[in-house]
Amino acid sequence: MAKSLNFRTTCAVAGFSLALLGSASAAEQIMFVSQGGAYQKAQTIAILDPAAKKLGITINQDSVPDAWPIMRSQVATGKPTWDVVDVATNFCLRGGEQGIVEKLDFSKIPNAAAMPAEYRSDWSVAYEFYSSVLGYNQKKFPDAASAPKTWADFWDVKKFPGRRSLRNHPLATLEAALMADGVAPDKLYPLDFERAFKKLEEIKPNITVWWTSGAQSAQLLNDGEVDMVMAWNGRISALTKEGAKVAYTYNQGILQSTSLCVLKGAPNLPTAIKFLNEAVDPVHQANLPLHIDYGPANPKAYDTKVISEARVKELPSAPENAKVQALMSYAWWTSPAGEAAEKRWLQFMQK
Repeated sequence: MAKSLNFRTTCAVAGFSLALLGSASAAEQIMFVSQGGAYQKAQTIAILDPAAKKLGITINQDSVPDAWPIMRSQVATGKPTWDVVDVATNFCLRGGEQGIVEKLDFSKIPNAAAMPAEYRSDWSVAYEFYSSVLGYNQKKFPDAASAPKTWADFWDVKKFPGRRSLRNHPLATLEAALMADGVAPDKLYPLDFERAFKKLEEIKPNITVWWTSGAQSAQLLNDGEVDMVMAWNGRISALTKEGAKVAYTYNQGILQSTSLCVLKGAPNLPTAIKFLNEAVDPVHQANLPLHIDYGPANPKAYDTKVISEARVKELPSAPENAKVQALMSYAWWTSPAGEAAEKRWLQFMQK
């Protein structure tokens, strides 16, 4: 499968490695793998450093833009060197099905056990949330009241004329197409992907660019090459902080996550499990959005009062924002139907 969540990393560099020392004499350690760039720097400050100190362990880090093939190859050797991987949730689920990640005992991960059931699986724990949202150029739509607010608006080229861009990937794009066709956000799954592709055929002639990276989606909007776009919330909010005349709505956004999973045969399994519990501690989770525009996965983070009320309103997983969005079902996307939809996407784009 094509990289999904990993596309939004800023500057992942393979082989990047650092050590976070909980104490100089710490005997326990893990190798933690994430996606690099600003994201990994933020989680180091917000979560990894505090967790290492609290547990008295050493957290070594590696960084790769696409961990999935390496996860498979490491397990195949029988001697993996990675312990905990922060990766697209669908890869955790596929890893579980293929014997690549460990089945989790949530009695040993009480912080995760207290999270909503849909935020975890037998093999994964949601770590952070972001959203695919409808963004638009305020120069084209200066009046917020009459700006596009739904995917039906995005599809309505007469009422909302202008250049458009969608992601060249089926995840979230099919969900948006179905919402444009009148399906309620909480009634999307199982996806009727034939209906979704039929709806996509309607808008396809009006799509100026099918973007392939988060940076590209933001650049298209910032440069005025498109008037509206499906993009990740963090990409557009970064533009607004730079003074760009752009905006977005969480209405009918698609709430997506990365998750933590543990490699099968991890060399430091007991310590890895302890870390998993600490990584989703409400206070650590609440620290993350102080450093980057992603939302905590543990809803209890919003009860800590660490995040200001103004900041809460900006975050994708905040209760008021989450309730107007669709929560992506990674279980569906890793099912045979989901795999069929991905193959169908390739055909759709080749037409």
